[in-house]
Amino acid sequence: MDTTNTIFYIVILIISVAIHEIAHGYIAYKWGDMTAHNAGRLTLNPLVHLDTFGSVILPALLVLTKAGFVFGWAKPVPVNPANFSNRKKGMISVAIAGICMNFLIAIIFGIFIRTLMHFGVGNSNLLSIMGIVVYVNLFLGVFNLMPVPPLDGSRILFALLGERFRSVEYKVEQYSIFFFLIFIFFVWGYIAPFMLSLFQLLTGLAG
Repeated sequence: MDTTNTIFYIVILIISVAIHEIAHGYIAYKWGDMTAHNAGRLTLNPLVHLDTFGSVILPALLVLTKAGFVFGWAKPVPVNPANFSNRKKGMISVAIAGICMNFLIAIIFGIFIRTLMHFGVGNSNLLSIMGIVVYVNLFLGVFNLMPVPPLDGSRILFALLGERFRSVEYKVEQYSIFFFLIFIFFVWGYIAPFMLSLFQLLTGLAG
C-alpha cells in the first residue's frame, strides 16, 4: 500500500472511530446521562477524541506491516449508566449506537460508489478513497459486534443477561486483553471473508 493510501486509511479511521464514540455519547445524553456532553465529547472535532496509540500508531503499524486489517480506537466517551432513565435499555442503546453509525456510513458510501459507477462518473482514485471509507466502517461495525470485552458486543450481551451477571462481567473485563487476543486469533480467519463479501455487496468493487 502506497503512502497516500496509508494516510487516507489513518485519517478515515480517525474520523470513523470519532463518529462511533460521538454516537455513544449522544445516545447516552438522550437517555439522561450528561457526562459526555459536560466533558465536551459531543463534537465532530476528531482531535478531541484522538488516542495517540489507538488512533494513529497502531493503525499505521497495521497498514505498513500489511497485517490484512486495520483497527484502532478513539478515547472512549465517558458514560454513567446510573443516570439512565432505564439502565438496561440505555446500556444496549448506547452500545449499539456506534455500531449502527459505522454501518450507516458504510451503506451511504456504498450507495455513492454504485451510483458513480452506474453513471460512469468519478475516477479510480475517488472510488478507491470511498471504498476505504466503506471498508473501515464495515470493519468497525462487524468487529465491535463481537461479544468480547472491551468491544460493544460484550456490553450488549451483559446488558441482556442482566444484573445477576454483573460480577461475571467485571471479572471478564479484568482479563479482557487475553479474551480479545484469543478471540482474534481463532475468529479473524472467518471474519475476513465475510467482510470481503459485505464490501463487494455494498460497493460492487472487487475489494
